[in-house]
Amino acid sequence: MSLVPPAGSKLSPPSACTAARIRKVSRLVSHIFDQCLEPHGLTVTQFGVLGHIKADDGVDIGTLAERMVIDPTSLTRTIRPLERQGLIRLEPDPNDRRHRRLSLTEAGRVRLAEARAGWARGQGEIVERVGADEAAALNSMLDRTIDRLAR
Repeated sequence: MSLVPPAGSKLSPPSACTAARIRKVSRLVSHIFDQCLEPHGLTVTQFGVLGHIKADDGVDIGTLAERMVIDPTSLTRTIRPLERQGLIRLEPDPNDRRHRRLSLTEAGRVRLAEARAGWARGQGEIVERVGADEAAALNSMLDRTIDRLAR
């Protein structure tokens, strides 16, 4: 079955566009999480960056960008405020001074731990609005889609 509307169809292309739907959902979900994380001084993207750095302390920017499926330039823009706030450290890689490694500071560990409550509120709000079964099905489908598209 094709998602492209047939010639002469009254269905407008944007309403059949997977990218448009995913972008809308992404903006809506990001807004919910950003509101829940705002009291902690973080956006959902910054929260994700801190979580990834905690899981892999000393990760380099290129590797982190690849894992988060974000370009290194955008990631650098995201981490600058975190560095200014003293939540992360950027240090040259001792083996290759062209690369920089990221690590959480103690303040970053504390902020991430405190912000987890905001993240949980956002997660709960989405489950409440969508329904537990639908949220689980959505997450499962998204995981499969990520795996297939990342090949």
